[in-house]
Amino acid sequence: MDNEFAKHEKDYIKIYESKGYTSGFHFKDGTLVGNASSDTYQPEDLHIVAEHRYEGMSNPSDMSILYVIETNKGEKGTMLIGFGPTADLELSEFFNAIPESQISDKANINLDEDSSTL
Repeated sequence: MDNEFAKHEKDYIKIYESKGYTSGFHFKDGTLVGNASSDTYQPEDLHIVAEHRYEGMSNPSDMSILYVIETNKGEKGTMLIGFGPTADLELSEFFNAIPESQISDKANINLDEDSSTL
């Protein structure tokens, strides 16, 4: 996708929201929690259907990953986390524990033919 609009995390989040990935999540006590549903999730309950890595334009050590998530309870949403020197180690380990068989690019907007119209 050569989309000038989608250069920053917030731009990607808006695009994914328009595709139904509207749930937000937070990390608490070693679990991922749906902001609206309060449902809790372990790594085996999640499917990562796209991820995007970002590096800060003014500071290359300012790095983040946007995860696009589908849960075993039907929630679909995004979660933005830091990585690199400023990463939350426990949160990074949580996402690293998601089984590889549950990680794909099936919802990646960069691979979506319809995304050229955004």
